[in-house]
Amino acid sequence: MGLLTLVNSRHPLASPAEQRARLAALPLARSFGDAAGLLTASAPAALQVNVGKRCNQACRHCHVDAGPDRTEVMSDAVVDACLAFLERTDIPVLDITGGAPELHPRFRELVTRARAAGRHVIDRCNLTITRLPAYSNLPQFLAGHQVEVVASLPSIAARQTDAQRGDGVFEDSIEALRAFNALGYGVEGSGLVLNLMTNPAGAFLPGSQPSLEAEWKRDLLRRHGVCFNRLYTMTNMPISRFLQFLIDSDNLEPYMARLVGAFNPATLDGLMCRTTLSVGWDGQLYDCDFNQMVELGLTAPSPRSILDATVETLAGRAVAVGPHCFGCTAGAGSSCGGTVI
Repeated sequence: MGLLTLVNSRHPLASPAEQRARLAALPLARSFGDAAGLLTASAPAALQVNVGKRCNQACRHCHVDAGPDRTEVMSDAVVDACLAFLERTDIPVLDITGGAPELHPRFRELVTRARAAGRHVIDRCNLTITRLPAYSNLPQFLAGHQVEVVASLPSIAARQTDAQRGDGVFEDSIEALRAFNALGYGVEGSGLVLNLMTNPAGAFLPGSQPSLEAEWKRDLLRRHGVCFNRLYTMTNMPISRFLQFLIDSDNLEPYMARLVGAFNPATLDGLMCRTTLSVGWDGQLYDCDFNQMVELGLTAPSPRSILDATVETLAGRAVAVGPHCFGCTAGAGSSCGGTVI
């Protein structure tokens, strides 16, 4: 689709500081800190690495502001530092994201070395990347290394998916899912895990994840012959392009009021920021991918870069929070692994 990213359309919201300022100016009933209290992180259970903002798609809801016109890509020095950090720790999971992470020239090396070190690897895949000729053998590569695929798909309705992602994206996504299924992905007993990730189309909370999963499994199998393991629902975070949508549609204050009103303290123990270390394309460290996009770094005295990180200096740190964090604690909660409770 012809959508320009915020950066390359020179939109004011391309600035993370401007995004933070817009949220901070809202007349919320209470701050996230008042609602949640002090959150602390344990030693990382997952290293989530954002290898860059290049993507073959430019989706209207993207919290990364990724797209074909973005040039940010993780350098060799930072890739080496991520691998060295992973290999000298016992962190069990490497979670690779982007952009389209597969576009990074060392994506396959990241996978291969992490698997050789005995780590579980997750690839956050937009599905359509596998339809490009240079990446058509990606499913075979991922299957050969038993990589878990978390594939984003906005809707089981073609019209809604194409509206968010561009004409023809739904059909390409279905063809990609069929290719994964043919290798055993999403097939019970194969050991190859294929999970789908979806988000609401507008300024409202996701529906029940178990109910939606049952509906998606039934309809995708009946209509398209496609199967998968789990469906993850994710709340739209009020940052980046979704923040732009909220402002342009006069939905920002009502949406934030909805998130604040739906705050659920039962989600706090399961928040991903408490067990994940997020690494930006430039090596900077964050508590989660959302904090990364608004450049809300680790609290002092935690290390700021993967080049300086040790597990000992990360455990027990105070989690950095802001108004956008209400998105992860509303209702059943939201995380990279779907609902929290």
